[in-house]
Amino acid sequence: MKKILRIGTRDSQLAVWQATFVKNELVKHGIASELVLIKSDGDIDLVTPLYEIGVQGVFTKTLDAALLSDKIDIAVHSMKDVPTQLAKGIQQAAVLKRANYKDILVWHPDIDKRNNPFARSSHTTTMRGKKVIKKSSWSIPLREDPSNPGKPEKICIATSSVRRIAQWKNRFPDSIIENLRGNVNTRLKKLKESDWHGAIFAAAGLERINLRPEHSIELDWMLPAPAQGAIMIVCRENDTESKNKSALLNDETTAICTKIERDFLRTLMGGCSTPISALAEIEKDRINFKCSILSLDGKEKAETSYSVFKNEVDLGVTAANFILENGGRKIVEKIRNVGI
Repeated sequence: MKKILRIGTRDSQLAVWQATFVKNELVKHGIASELVLIKSDGDIDLVTPLYEIGVQGVFTKTLDAALLSDKIDIAVHSMKDVPTQLAKGIQQAAVLKRANYKDILVWHPDIDKRNNPFARSSHTTTMRGKKVIKKSSWSIPLREDPSNPGKPEKICIATSSVRRIAQWKNRFPDSIIENLRGNVNTRLKKLKESDWHGAIFAAAGLERINLRPEHSIELDWMLPAPAQGAIMIVCRENDTESKNKSALLNDETTAICTKIERDFLRTLMGGCSTPISALAEIEKDRINFKCSILSLDGKEKAETSYSVFKNEVDLGVTAANFILENGGRKIVEKIRNVGI
């Protein structure tokens, strides 16, 4: 009898979608599997900001324990949630093809019925020589504050990500930021019931489960978290069978790019609870890489970019060392002194 591969996953809708996707992909290779749902600490505490509960590994350690105790054979994770240093006895088995890596701003569903600070923009298209105006939407830049000429009106945006907070405050320093925790369904519900202007989400998470609202825009200027949009499969180090089966789903391009991004993260600080961003993309025979680190308040920023041949395997480390020597080290020390 063929072994049925036990797939461990968190029990949120998005996590189950990801694990089910892996299950269906394995079927294409004739591999039978079943899901094992496990609740993580990160799903239980939905109030405390992530940076206060030690975010590194908060969504993965419960599945790590299940792997090491042989309750499951593989675990499926959003790769950006996985610590750069895997738990002892666990190895990376595959990285699936990356989805949308961007962050999006989801407006409050009643934003156009309220006294809001955003400028309205209308998107237009041309169809058979005739201009067709599509539904207008709220977008950045912000509307000027009538009581303070030259300054945008203050807005309230929700997110628990220190990376998103820092980048948003860097661009809109007078904004009010509210903490927003929970799975995507919970966060959308909290946004709807709030008086916030909007909240920031990862595009891939909402798109995978068909929950991305029409009242949202991609934040093209916001650099993503390392490995955002990618799914990782891990297994026990001594489990050759599970690794070989998982490796059938590996996407080499995504694996290369996410390794560079995670090398950058690890070399700078090693944790995902810091305002560190990175994006590597392969175009023909070259790797284009953009990366940055910001202070927690968004006032200081160290960044760089590269376009190199694909054989530059240590690009993430090279970029991190450059940033450390060009303003990044001071930012890192400030973050460490805060105690995050």
